[in-house]
Amino acid sequence: MSDSGKLLDSMNDRSREVFRRVVEGFLETGGPVGSRTLTREMSEQVSAATIRNVMQDLEYLGLLNSPHISAGRIPTQQGLRMFVDGILEVGDLSAEDRGAIEGSFGSNDADVTSLLDRVGSALSGATHGASLVLAPKHEAPIKHIEFVSLAPDRALVVLVFGDGHVENRVFTPPPGQTPSSMREAANFLNSIVEGHTLSELGLVISREIAKHRQELDTAARDLVENGQAFWENEGPTYERLIVRGRSNLIESAGQEEELERIRTLFDDLERKRDIAEFLDLTEGGEGVRIFIGSENKLFSLSGSSLVVSPYMNA
Repeated sequence: MSDSGKLLDSMNDRSREVFRRVVEGFLETGGPVGSRTLTREMSEQVSAATIRNVMQDLEYLGLLNSPHISAGRIPTQQGLRMFVDGILEVGDLSAEDRGAIEGSFGSNDADVTSLLDRVGSALSGATHGASLVLAPKHEAPIKHIEFVSLAPDRALVVLVFGDGHVENRVFTPPPGQTPSSMREAANFLNSIVEGHTLSELGLVISREIAKHRQELDTAARDLVENGQAFWENEGPTYERLIVRGRSNLIESAGQEEELERIRTLFDDLERKRDIAEFLDLTEGGEGVRIFIGSENKLFSLSGSSLVVSPYMNA
């Protein structure tokens, strides 16, 4: 059993109820919960002084904190983690929230990114927070690849997929590229990639380059290998990140320090590449995972938490 589990088991019923109601009140309002509020909610009739004593004990244990003198209490990161691990019960969505999310789906032939954009907006509305949705990589077979030089240090690769989807990606080509080497690289790729997805492309390219290394111009070979690394590891993952509901964060802010925390969170949300890479790493996880405060370094400075779940085709 974890330390938080042992601590929870050692608490009496009154302490556990006070702790639970403080956390639930904080999650509902975003603000501290006072003893007078709890006297109206407790299952047993107790005085405000008794509740304050219990709160002080919970604060001593590191589970609650008082943000202001004579204010109520809020849960600490340790308290929130104990609540999530030992008390939280996952319920069903309300009919209203479920209807709002399902209504955002629209037609089945809608573009996936547009669909996820609408779902993200519905999710932020249901949670009164900000939503982050990472659109899936396009995994249809490739039909055609083209390189276009934009500047000595910038090039565009055009990917045409068999389902008609087209992606344009800007990347930094290796030095010494010419229109001729770009055409040669594109011709080589088009001779081997048709019918393969992007995730399959790396193995195919490595195998074919090994077979035809002497036939390829050095610059063209460098371009193919550079493009391979870009597609597999350095692609613009952040461009697939959809952020919705920032205004909900502003509405929840009250005191000046809360506004400062929200400003920090807004700065964090601009780090799209880091967020997208983090969400990409959690894609293979099962079920819902909750990262509280410093457990997630992306938002640790603002003290924010992140609830992450993979999505998939039904």
